[in-house]
Amino acid sequence: MAASWSWQRLLGFLRPLPPRRALHTAHPGWDVLLFEHERGRFFTVLGLFCAGQGVFWASLAGAALARPLAAEKSPERGRTDLRTALWRYGLAVGCGAIGALVLGAGLLFSVRSVRSVRLRAGGQQVTLTTHAPFGWGAHFTVPLNHVSCMAHRGEVPAMLPLKVKGRRFYFLLDKSGHFPNTQLFDNTVGAYRSL
Repeated sequence: MAASWSWQRLLGFLRPLPPRRALHTAHPGWDVLLFEHERGRFFTVLGLFCAGQGVFWASLAGAALARPLAAEKSPERGRTDLRTALWRYGLAVGCGAIGALVLGAGLLFSVRSVRSVRLRAGGQQVTLTTHAPFGWGAHFTVPLNHVSCMAHRGEVPAMLPLKVKGRRFYFLLDKSGHFPNTQLFDNTVGAYRSL
């Protein structure tokens, strides 16, 4: 009796194991965090800096457009008045352009910097969360086949460019962030796809 029990037990161990699914075909049953980099304070300061620069350059443009008091009192008009007006308008346009450029670049950088990447349950969709202006955060969900990583994590020194179909600019993943599931990241979001 004891011998038959030991043979049954031994045969039970020798049964073939169920086949394993490949990692790229496995679909997680829950949301999986693939990347996280929290820099809310930096983007709050960046937003305040850009807003301050916008106000500064706009006020400088307004001051350049204001007619000087000495010019209103002078009775002579002519060629010097035209040069002064061109100079004032040119200075105002230049100051406005610099302010708009600084404000736009700061906002674009904060909107395109990624805070976290989550693979949704089922493995078919990805949620990207960006820092957005002032570090408030904005997120959107896209299908996994609409996301393409333009370089491997080991190839880039600082920022990992991520292309999303239907969006104009690249999204940036800072390499100093945390990749809790590196192999899953490389096989899903980190893979290159032609979009």
